[in-house]
Amino acid sequence: MSAANEAAGRPLALVTGASSGIGRELARLCAAEGFDLVIAADEPEIEAAAAELRRSGVSVDALETDLSSVEGVDTLLAALAGRPVDSLFANAGRALGHAFLDQDFTEARHVLDTNLTGTLYLIHQVGRDMRRRGTGRILITGSIAGFVPGPFMAVYNGTKAFLNSFAFALRNELKDSGVTVSCLMPGATDTEVFARADMLDTAIGQAPKDDAAEVARVGFEAVMQGKGDVVSGWKNKLASALANVTPAPILAEQNRKLAEPGSA
Repeated sequence: MSAANEAAGRPLALVTGASSGIGRELARLCAAEGFDLVIAADEPEIEAAAAELRRSGVSVDALETDLSSVEGVDTLLAALAGRPVDSLFANAGRALGHAFLDQDFTEARHVLDTNLTGTLYLIHQVGRDMRRRGTGRILITGSIAGFVPGPFMAVYNGTKAFLNSFAFALRNELKDSGVTVSCLMPGATDTEVFARADMLDTAIGQAPKDDAAEVARVGFEAVMQGKGDVVSGWKNKLASALANVTPAPILAEQNRKLAEPGSA
């Protein structure tokens, strides 16, 4: 830890996917609560996010790196320079629309590697250090999409199903360690994800969405309180409850109507 950080005595938060959307809002909340920050994304807008966050008076290190690869995550870990992470916000993620067999597999693989490979590797490395120290908080951004088979979003929904399940399992493994694991499960949120996923011509792409700042607030409060999981918004709470009792073929057909290209 740098001399400045030692003097301030501030905790350190690591936030991925912090250039925009929920990740940027999580970083803002961390800064407002007095966390120093290491933020990362796979796009140059991360520097603008860092400049804004520094105005809060906290230390902010920003890194543009490929969060879908082990090598990119290693670059992020090296940027920590040995500083212990008090709170990890594993938020980086990608989505992709259209039918699976019509997708470019390189793009589908990028969704898999960003949402799963890079995320799990980061949690594995940071989580080990937290367990060794006997303290730490981890927030994983899952989704209510993980409760639903997702035609025209099949890879994305599958990764979120994995993350939702993984978060509960890891929380149980660490229950006596001093490290807490929380899972934020938002619904459709007003971020750039639908444009990037080429889904603006879909019903879900055109529908009203939840505010990213409010979603982040719910997740931030959950991780600070050590809660296991939180679904943001009452409509999403209802949807997730119904998904648990609705047959999968019906859920798949409902999602098709929302995500099929040209359904808007």
